[in-house]
Amino acid sequence: MAEPFSVPVTVRGYETDVLGHLNQSVYLQYAEHARWCLLDKAGINQAALMAKGVGPVVLETTIRYLRELRAGDETEVTCAFTWGAGKTYRVEQQIRRTDGTVSAEFVAVGGLLDLRERRLVADPREYFRALATDPGVFGL
Repeated sequence: MAEPFSVPVTVRGYETDVLGHLNQSVYLQYAEHARWCLLDKAGINQAALMAKGVGPVVLETTIRYLRELRAGDETEVTCAFTWGAGKTYRVEQQIRRTDGTVSAEFVAVGGLLDLRERRLVADPREYFRALATDPGVFGL
């Protein structure tokens, strides 16, 4: 099985809390950053999504915090899409140190919102496949 898409992120000092740990809300920002990087790698940018009249939305996120991160820690944030038959998809992600230690695991449920109708599109996989110059990044 191939490794999922990943992007490097270095923990910055201003992202830490008074205990010196990465602030819990920043984990979500790292996950979001990796998802947008994956879209970019697939050849999809925000302008293309807006022109198509759609935008990705997160409907649910579950996070498991496993190991602390501190300022200066080098990490990679992974991102893998899983497609079903309906209006939603799953995104599984990890934040792990470069030594392989997993700091956090995420499972998100997302969809693609029709910006005019304010409803999820019926088949987000096909929208992403049609917009992408490299749909393989999505596992398509």
